[in-house]
Amino acid sequence: MAEVLSPAREPLVDGDKSYHDVTEDICRPLEGRPTPLWWGGITLSSLMLLAGAVAVGYQCLVGIGTWGLNRTVGWAFDITNFVFWIGIGHAGTLISAVLFLFRQRWRTSVNRSAEAMTIFAVMCAGIFPLIHMGRPWLAYWVLPYPNERGPLWINWRSPLLWDVFAISTYFIISFTFWLVGLLPDFATLRDRAKTKTRKALFNVLSLGWSGSVRTWQRYELVYLLLAGLATPLVFSVHTIVSFDFATSVIPGWHTTIFPPYFVAGAIFSGLSMVLTLMLIARKVMRLEDYITKRHVGAMCKLIIGMGGIVGLAYGTEFFIAWYSGNAYEKFVFANRAMGPFAWAYWTMVTCNVVTPQFLWFKKIRENFLLVFLLSLLINVGMWFERFVIIVTSLHRDYLPSSWADYSPTSIEILTLVGSFGLFFTAFLVFCRFLPVIAMAEVKGVLGYARRQANEKAYEKEGAPS
Repeated sequence: MAEVLSPAREPLVDGDKSYHDVTEDICRPLEGRPTPLWWGGITLSSLMLLAGAVAVGYQCLVGIGTWGLNRTVGWAFDITNFVFWIGIGHAGTLISAVLFLFRQRWRTSVNRSAEAMTIFAVMCAGIFPLIHMGRPWLAYWVLPYPNERGPLWINWRSPLLWDVFAISTYFIISFTFWLVGLLPDFATLRDRAKTKTRKALFNVLSLGWSGSVRTWQRYELVYLLLAGLATPLVFSVHTIVSFDFATSVIPGWHTTIFPPYFVAGAIFSGLSMVLTLMLIARKVMRLEDYITKRHVGAMCKLIIGMGGIVGLAYGTEFFIAWYSGNAYEKFVFANRAMGPFAWAYWTMVTCNVVTPQFLWFKKIRENFLLVFLLSLLINVGMWFERFVIIVTSLHRDYLPSSWADYSPTSIEILTLVGSFGLFFTAFLVFCRFLPVIAMAEVKGVLGYARRQANEKAYEKEGAPS
């Protein structure tokens, strides 16, 4: 009787790579000259960043009267951008920490860029609370240092203060987690360095990494502890952001569904942005053997799941408004779907509910151009989700005499453009000088590809009777 083989595990890395091949493939873009495509991208993103910096500088000189806000719509474009960027930053921690704890080995090719994306997105988000202060040069007032201003204390009930603590905590933990994960790769770059300056720099960054068994044991223990510490942040940070709205008495905001709703939306938008960046890095950095159909397919399935939760939240909001019998709640949601901003609401629904359904089909999941376009549409939809929640709940107040419309000014639009410029500039600089893929972790899953090849050869030769 022939021996029955277990189903072959799909390889995580294509091309039957050796350890040396992994090091060469990932380090080669860092040591050679930048490609014309990289120069084009960094030029465009730098111009966007410059435009945003000019807009923010002008706003600091003139004041927040440069925004399109009015007495009714007191929050709008910039708080929308803040919530959007915080959401983008969630997927990095999810992929790196949560999937690491669940031993999902396919994360090894995407976790490094996802972690970097988290840090850059949180940097973009951190701009907007500073801008909202009106006098950003006094931002240090919200820091927890000994009071030197007599009886003057910060307002602990202010959502602005909650955001400052949420962002700073999330950034510190995420940056530490990212930096610790880079230690083995810093040591590799140190050993390959050809100049004294580069060698000294990576020697400092690698913290004296020796590669001994004891070093690896301590590294894995610290990485595990940081993953356990970072995981609750995925749920806590955006929960705090949702409290900015849920603790108010504004119809459409004052609801207990906001914390899980915001967390699901944040992960949903973050996964879409990670997928977008994965596909760009895969093509530009020539990493086709490391970011495979299996990685893209797994990300698409996560997006389908989170998109279903977001769609359920949309329906639940309408049901609660109807079931509550509150006339104001009913009006807010009817106004969202049929009022002056109905175009924004249905753009949100189309991008966030309809678009992910295409990913159920395997042929679409394996067509990377279509996946790239769908991920872009989801990001557009998630920005509109925050815009709809904020503006449509404010622009129709309790009294019709207080009703007012809203449209962003050029300063607000340029600030958004500048935040994207900061994000992509930082990401392109990261891709140029640091490994986009965790070499040490990818080397740990090469056995899957070899085992696959051996089993195929075994089947071809014929199993013994």
